[in-house]
Amino acid sequence: MDKLHLMTVYVAVAEEEGFAAAARRLGMSPPAVTRAVAMLEAGLKVKLLNRSTRYVRVTEAGQRYLDDSRRIIAEVEAADEATAGINAEPRGHLTVTAPVMFGKMFVMPGIIDYLQRYPGMDVSAVFLDRIVNLLEEGVDVGVRIGELPDSSMKALRVGYIRRVLCASPAYLEKNTCPLTPQQLPGHSIISAGSMAPLVEWRFAKDEQPVAVKVKPRLTVSNNDAAIEACLAGLGISRLLSYQVETHFDSGQLVRLLPEFEPAPLPVHVVHRESRYASIKVRSFVDLVAHHLRDHLKIN
Repeated sequence: MDKLHLMTVYVAVAEEEGFAAAARRLGMSPPAVTRAVAMLEAGLKVKLLNRSTRYVRVTEAGQRYLDDSRRIIAEVEAADEATAGINAEPRGHLTVTAPVMFGKMFVMPGIIDYLQRYPGMDVSAVFLDRIVNLLEEGVDVGVRIGELPDSSMKALRVGYIRRVLCASPAYLEKNTCPLTPQQLPGHSIISAGSMAPLVEWRFAKDEQPVAVKVKPRLTVSNNDAAIEACLAGLGISRLLSYQVETHFDSGQLVRLLPEFEPAPLPVHVVHRESRYASIKVRSFVDLVAHHLRDHLKIN
């Protein structure tokens, strides 16, 4: 089997951290992906991946081979483009979407860097707190938080974020700090997004799911408002870790029940190109992925 193909399959498995996800990304069957990686390891006589029923992770040797494989694949694609007469400098227009606060905090720095590097490009940034259909709405690249449904889109995982509970020190001075999720219904709850009279918050303990229904005292339509209410000492809210990380660091907010937090949410950069992305899309995805990986760590 072609070595470049095996490298491509291996890169997909390593980046997706799973064989099934890599198979979806490549349009292959999971058994074919498994055989390709096994063939690569057998030929190299080196173990590239540690496998378990819960995860797939690269070994130390696998990480080195992953870096080299990415470089080789990029060089081959660049050579193909050059031979086809495609200008190596990205030119044209790109439309990018992301959630509002996430886009402002993490995607905009990447967009600015991209525009400064490539003067022949211009970008439309569409920051919305809803899922944008890339194909129907003419968007080239999107940043998605959460598990992705099966899709023909290409996706690159760039990190993780957590769902966290928080409250201000002032609120906790006046109220007993909850020790379990079951104690939350006795507290003043601030809910962001859902307008339902009762909201179900899901947690986990020792990998066992825990669900608690709470009645919000305040319901707001956006996360900024929920954060302001928390800072003012009104109650407890549930937000995403990146939205309140600076407030945790400054001591303005306190993280509650970290031992009950559910599994972290993956963050992906997705695009609607077919097997090989255009140079303007690929160059943007590579750059913004680098920016995001520098910031998205599990805390």
